[in-house]
Amino acid sequence: MAQREPGDRSTGGPSGTGGRTRGARTTGGAASARRSGARPADAPRTAAERRAARARAVADSGAPETLVLGDVPVLARVAGVALALAGLVGAAATLPTYLVVGGRELSLATGPSDVLVALVAPLVAVAVGVGLALGRVPRFGLAYTAVAGSLAVGRLLIELHQGSASTSRAGTEVLAGDLVVTSSVETAAGWTLGVVALGLTVLAGVVALAAWGRTVMEDAGTLDPLRPVLAGSAVLLGVGAVLCLALPAADVPDRLVTDPTTGLVTVVSAEGPRALLERPGLALLGGLLLAGALLLSAVVAPSLRPRLGAVGGLLAVAVAVLAAGLAGWRDALHSDALDWTVPGIGLLVVGLLALGLTALAWRWRPAPVRPGDEDPAERFVPR
Repeated sequence: MAQREPGDRSTGGPSGTGGRTRGARTTGGAASARRSGARPADAPRTAAERRAARARAVADSGAPETLVLGDVPVLARVAGVALALAGLVGAAATLPTYLVVGGRELSLATGPSDVLVALVAPLVAVAVGVGLALGRVPRFGLAYTAVAGSLAVGRLLIELHQGSASTSRAGTEVLAGDLVVTSSVETAAGWTLGVVALGLTVLAGVVALAAWGRTVMEDAGTLDPLRPVLAGSAVLLGVGAVLCLALPAADVPDRLVTDPTTGLVTVVSAEGPRALLERPGLALLGGLLLAGALLLSAVVAPSLRPRLGAVGGLLAVAVAVLAAGLAGWRDALHSDALDWTVPGIGLLVVGLLALGLTALAWRWRPAPVRPGDEDPAERFVPR
């Protein structure tokens, strides 16, 4: 019988080379797997899975979310400066005479409540613009500026119509809280400053859109599980805001007239302000652009990255809707001939709900996953 030499490969014992050969092959396979870029079975394979893994890690650790910030481009700072200037000019526009209608001077601020309502949007614009100009959380400021600029386009066209073309088809309007007939309209310093503020806001929005792709700002993606809920809620609020804007926020109430001979009560409708989409020329175009931009911004804002980008976009929508709702409340409070309508109340409610949605996007954190619990995001992942 043939004798086997010690260390023969056929023995497969610990003293033979078979064990070493198998070990070498295993090591070589792992090395080749590393060289070929293969990943372990439980490693995240896509960008969405990697963001979800980072979000779970942040939630499990309980540590505050960190931001990755790059160099702030010059365009972003320019957009911040333009937005801050727009806010300052808009705040200054509340003090002088706004328009002279039929020889009657109108002003945006005739009392403390008027001043507070008129300063809501300008003060927020100044705060966000200064922060963006200083390079603080740039995508938050860029998102706010871009959305505010898109909404300002329609408002600018409406202002141009009120100051220049509203006499071509005279009608009843509510201007600066007063019910007037636009038979003759002369512009004043307040109107000019308001138009300049809106123009600067549009310019800032254009610059912000150009600077968005050049700005590096990222987080761990902890808001990603909530984004579908935010998107659906924002769309509903946007549709509600557009429906409320389509009708006057303050209107002339109907009168009940009783016939003295028959005792029959008749409802007499008085001519009130025209709705947003019933105005002619530039005002109609501005109303359509405002409604479209508001709905589009409500759809896009929740998808902006990082978290503070979505917060900035939602905040711009909330401030615009809330300012419009407060303006309707101011008009009804300022004039005895006007009543606060259901669309006006709805506009204020939608603005408050939009602010709540913005706060939810800012403060929400996913619940930490306890050991042994199945992650809901992995229920539909194929094993």
